[in-house]
Amino acid sequence: MPDASLETLPSAALTEAPILAHVVRGGFVESVHRGTVVVTAPDGTVEWAVGDPTGAVFARSANKPIQASAMVRAGLDLPDAELALACASHSGEPFHREAATRILGGAGLTPADLQNTPDYPIDDDERIAWIRAGQAKSSLTQNCSGKHAAMLATCVVNGWDTAAYRHPEHPLQRAITDTIVELSGEPVVAVTVDGCGAPLHAYALTGLARAFGRIATAAPGSAEARVTAAIRAEPIYLGGTHRQVTHLVREAEGLIAKDGAESVYAVGLPDGRGVAVKIADGYPRAKAVVLAAVLRRLDVDAPAAIDDLATAPVLGHGVPVGAIVAVGP
Repeated sequence: MPDASLETLPSAALTEAPILAHVVRGGFVESVHRGTVVVTAPDGTVEWAVGDPTGAVFARSANKPIQASAMVRAGLDLPDAELALACASHSGEPFHREAATRILGGAGLTPADLQNTPDYPIDDDERIAWIRAGQAKSSLTQNCSGKHAAMLATCVVNGWDTAAYRHPEHPLQRAITDTIVELSGEPVVAVTVDGCGAPLHAYALTGLARAFGRIATAAPGSAEARVTAAIRAEPIYLGGTHRQVTHLVREAEGLIAKDGAESVYAVGLPDGRGVAVKIADGYPRAKAVVLAAVLRRLDVDAPAAIDDLATAPVLGHGVPVGAIVAVGP
């Protein structure tokens, strides 16, 4: 039996979460999704929220632009495509794999040095092609390989041990923790292991929104501005050809965004506001729909991308018989 003493009480971002989305089938509400949303003002204060955003969450891969900012602060210098890949949960397309290999090669390393959990590409077509070719799960094709390659390259720049780069007390990971605290303006209340094997930090959902607002409007010449420029220049490396996050960044001028596992989404707007969404049950199908409603409320000008986020049909016998609809924000 699991040791219940190892569990903490659930975060207020989960326990106080109101209903934000309905799953409608044939005109009948079949299920609901609860969640928390927060929008921070350019000065970092809360502009408005639904639910309690003071509760801590694991931001999962939405942390990646913050982690990349820490790496650039520590001396990582990459072209736009490779730096965007360092922020990515990429689809595993050939150009993603090639960019990760370039990051490693520039540091005198190879894919064999990666320690992220091997997996297949997350793009459906690429995954099928990879398996048909008889290829096994690989760290290079796993969606976090860009981040891990960048972590290794940052270690090489600084003369740090590359074998232990995932350890929470490694100089790289301490630098990342310090940057998360600084940009979020919140304490880290828990550290564990993410799905890819890297350290994962829990902090208030408000802090995630605040950090994205700060990164999106960082001073020219700063590490955060460099990360924003890379994401804006090469959004296809942030996600992939068929990914909603790529379409959103491409269409919305000045915006940065990152999706994360367990139904997290974060956005930084060019006016300095930040947005963070957490769906309490962790199921991914509602997060984009809720984010679309928030972006419409904020008058973000990206109609096609926001319509794409908001489109989540419920199927019956392979055809749409309903939809997931936002009801809260």
